[in-house]
Amino acid sequence: MKDTPLRIALFTHSVNPRGGVVHTLELGRALVAEGHDVTIFAPTENGAPMFRPSPCQIALANVASHAVDTVSMVQTRIDALKRALKATLRARAPAGFDVLHAQDSISGNALAELRAEGAIRGFVRTVHHLDAFRDPRLAQWQRRAYTDADAVFCVSDVWTQMMKTRFGIDAVTVNNGVDAQRFRAAHEMDDVTLPADLGVHGDPIVLAVGGIEERKNTLQLLEAFALLRKTRRDAQLVIAGGASLLDHDAYTRRFVARAAELGLPIGPGEAIVVTGVLDDDAIPALMRRADAVAMVSLREGFGLVVLEALSSGAPVVVSQIAPFTEYLNGRVCYWAQPHDAHSIAAALQRALDDRRGIDVTDAVSALLQRFSWRASALRHLALYRGCAQPASV
Repeated sequence: MKDTPLRIALFTHSVNPRGGVVHTLELGRALVAEGHDVTIFAPTENGAPMFRPSPCQIALANVASHAVDTVSMVQTRIDALKRALKATLRARAPAGFDVLHAQDSISGNALAELRAEGAIRGFVRTVHHLDAFRDPRLAQWQRRAYTDADAVFCVSDVWTQMMKTRFGIDAVTVNNGVDAQRFRAAHEMDDVTLPADLGVHGDPIVLAVGGIEERKNTLQLLEAFALLRKTRRDAQLVIAGGASLLDHDAYTRRFVARAAELGLPIGPGEAIVVTGVLDDDAIPALMRRADAVAMVSLREGFGLVVLEALSSGAPVVVSQIAPFTEYLNGRVCYWAQPHDAHSIAAALQRALDDRRGIDVTDAVSALLQRFSWRASALRHLALYRGCAQPASV
C-alpha cells in the first residue's frame, strides 16, 4: 500500500474563504500533485460554488439558507454532508475511500454519525482551533468531532499539546503551508483598481484579514489604530473578509459604536474600510497594497494570514503568543502584546517606519520555503498510510 495512490476524501465546513477552507483546498491540490485521488466535500447554500478552483473533485452538499440559529445551521450542514457522502459512496462502490478526513467540527460530526450507523469504518480529524461555546449542543458537537476520530492532527504544537493535556487526545502536528507565488505575483489591474474601488487610498494602509471578531481581537486593533492616527492622520484601517458561520453581530456592534466614539467613520474612503467577503484575488491585491498587515489575534490555530502577508512583501504585526511564537521571530515580524493597544500601536509604528528590522532576504525566504503545501501533503500521506484499513465500507 506504500506506493499505491490513495483515495482521499477531505471535508470542510463551507465554500467560503476561511483559513480551514483554504487549508483543505491547498492540501487537496498538493495531494493531487503527488498522484492521489482527492474529493473535497463541502456544504453550500443555494448551490454556491467553491470560492477557489481546484484540481480535486468537488462534492457540494446543498443546504437551505433559512436556518434560524447557529444550532439549526450546524445541524443542516451535518445532515447535508452525510447525504452527500452516502450518495458518493453508492456511486463509487465498491471502491469507496481509503481516508476520510474532517477539517472541522461540522464535518467531524457528520463522519462520527456515519461511523455510529456503520456506514463508514472511521475517519481522521484536523483541529485548527477550538471555540468556547455556551450552547451545550455546540459544545457537545465540537467535543464529539475529535473524540470519535481515529486520529487527530493539529496545525501547531500548542494545539497538539492542549489536546493532550486538556482533553487526553494524543494528537500529532501537521503544519500548514503557503502558496507564496500566489501572493507574490502582481496583477497590475487588480492591484491598482481593486483597492481604489473599495475606497482604499490611505497613507499608510493597515490591513487586517478575517472580519470583525472577538477572536481576531478587532476591538483592540481599533484602539491601537486610533493611537496611530494621532501621528498618521491619513492612515486607513482596512478590515477584509469575514465569511464566518458563527454569529459576531454583538461584537461588531461594539466595534461600530467604539469607532464612532473615537471619531473614526466607517465606509469606503473613510478612516476604516470594512470590505466584507471579497473575490479570491482581492486579498493578495490588498496585501500587496498594504503598508502593514496586523494579525493580533487572541487565539489562532496557526495563522495562515501571516505567511500570506510575508509572501506579498508586507511587514506583519503579530501577537506574541503561541502558535505564532512557534514559527516566527523578530527577524520576520513585529511583535505586539494583544491585550495592550499601546503595544500594538507601537509595533505598527515600527513596521511602518523601520522595515530594515525584517530580514527579507534570508529569514523570511527560509520561513516561506519551510512551510510549503507539498511538505504538508507529504506529512499527511505518511500519517494516512498508518491507517490499517480503508476508511469507508
